Amino acid sequence: MSSGVSPTVLQILEKYNGKRIRAVVERGFGFEGTVVAVSQDPPGLWLSDSEAVIMRATLANPLPQVVGREDRSEIFINLNSVQRIEVLH
Repeated sequence: MSSGVSPTVLQILEKYNGKRIRAVVERGFGFEGTVVAVSQDPPGLWLSDSEAVIMRATLANPLPQVVGREDRSEIFINLNSVQRIEVLH
């Protein structure tokens, strides 16, 4: 695999099928949605019922909080651009 994403990472992500996640692609921007598929080439996640989210952190609350949302329906996110993945409950 030329992408640099370990097959083990893809196997872990496959366990999240059907779960709602947040994929952070920039410090204050990401996507939330339900994982419907994991792709190997190119390495990525297919999300359904997704939303683009804007996040902000403050000195009083350094953990980023979602401050804005925009519906996106279905989306593909390339894992090479993801900084962090959070499983939402």
